[in-house]
Amino acid sequence: MVSILTGDIVQSRRSKPSVWLKALKKELDKIGPSPKKWEIFRGDSFQVELTQPEDSFLTVMKIKALLKAKSIDVRIAIGVGTKEHAGVSITESNGQAFILSGEKFESLKKEKQSLAIKTPSPEFDADMNLILKLASIAMSKWTANSAEAIKIALEKPDLIQVDLGKKLGIKQNAVSGRLKRAYFDELTEVDALFRKKIRTLVS
Repeated sequence: MVSILTGDIVQSRRSKPSVWLKALKKELDKIGPSPKKWEIFRGDSFQVELTQPEDSFLTVMKIKALLKAKSIDVRIAIGVGTKEHAGVSITESNGQAFILSGEKFESLKKEKQSLAIKTPSPEFDADMNLILKLASIAMSKWTANSAEAIKIALEKPDLIQVDLGKKLGIKQNAVSGRLKRAYFDELTEVDALFRKKIRTLVS
């Protein structure tokens, strides 16, 4: 079982690729090599393969924080399932996870959602998509400053707020305020729940 993230930049015509493209590529490089594990296509769309499906929500948060820090939003569909064929590039690979991710991505615009998941279990999807809908509402409220704080907090989870503040050039209480307004604790709880439920699904 693998996880496939299919996404695109929201209202990409309003933002220059020079603002976000290099940073997104750098972030995706942490997951694995391109084009085997990820690929950017059509200028503003991308696909990512995660061999550990439980990392899906955390990866979404990292991508979202990276782009929201640049005042850019992103729409992502998560597909979890089997992988039947490994191509030279991710866009040449196929299987259940790819199909489910693609199907859910196509429905995001119609459903006016920025984040959703599709797995072989409709019951799992119904429960998890309600949680993801609420999580996406919280993430949509991130300002560029709060997204930058979230980005560093996710990259360096062991960093205390005082040191996080030094990296951001702000005081510890300002860091606390930014993370609180960005629902960081609540989203961390969503990540923990997501991991638990995904592990049960794929086992």
